Amino acid sequence: MAKPAPKTNQLDNQPEEANQTESGQYASGQSENISSPIHGVPSPNVRDLNSTSQPTKNEAGSVVASPLRWRSTDIAVGAALGVACGVIFWGFDFVYPLLSPLLGAVLPGLSSLLHGFWYFSGPLAILIIRKPGAGIYTNLVGAILEILFGNGYSVISVFLPALAEGLLADIPFAIAKYRKFTLPRSVFSGFFIAIFYGIYVLLTRLQGVSLFSVRGIVSMICEIISGILIAGVMSWFLYLAIARTGALDRFASGRAVKSRK
Repeated sequence: MAKPAPKTNQLDNQPEEANQTESGQYASGQSENISSPIHGVPSPNVRDLNSTSQPTKNEAGSVVASPLRWRSTDIAVGAALGVACGVIFWGFDFVYPLLSPLLGAVLPGLSSLLHGFWYFSGPLAILIIRKPGAGIYTNLVGAILEILFGNGYSVISVFLPALAEGLLADIPFAIAKYRKFTLPRSVFSGFFIAIFYGIYVLLTRLQGVSLFSVRGIVSMICEIISGILIAGVMSWFLYLAIARTGALDRFASGRAVKSRK
């Protein structure tokens, strides 16, 4: 004869069910804001903490580097560009004294039309590398090479303008958070440098010339023209020419030119 099954107390199952209910609520509460037991202050979301402390990842789960972060290739290309520009600066140090008197004989202050060849490297470097400080880095490398080769200018008169010009070259691109690289921004980059360099020349090399004199006005106008045409427009088309050779295919600047075809 089969024994009757022992009677179970319904109260015995309640703690287990309660534990399951509490554990289920806790598991689901991990993805929500959980109130702190102290003063009922909500604790930060776990996912929010992870999103601010971990690098950004793509859909495949690999870490995506910031587009503004310098890479080793950026440093190498910036150095090579600085060396090339430094050679141009150094050569122009000897060409300018030959051309300046000829232009000055036509109209005093007209020689400022050539000054853009001393500071076109800033806009060009930013257009190619597209990183904050690219103009400063390339300018300083070029200035170092120019000094090592030897010229008729002091170290301070070479370094300080190079630093300021590189900083000013960044302004139009920094305003757009280094997301837009266009001809107008390159022109404004050259324009800002020209304003600085025109005032710098009047204060250091033409101390006896007033800004509001005929020569001062002509010099400043020619400086702005030089900054726009040489440092702005010429740098833009020089960047396009370099990109079309395929030398910048590993850079966003090179891929942007390729995509336009």
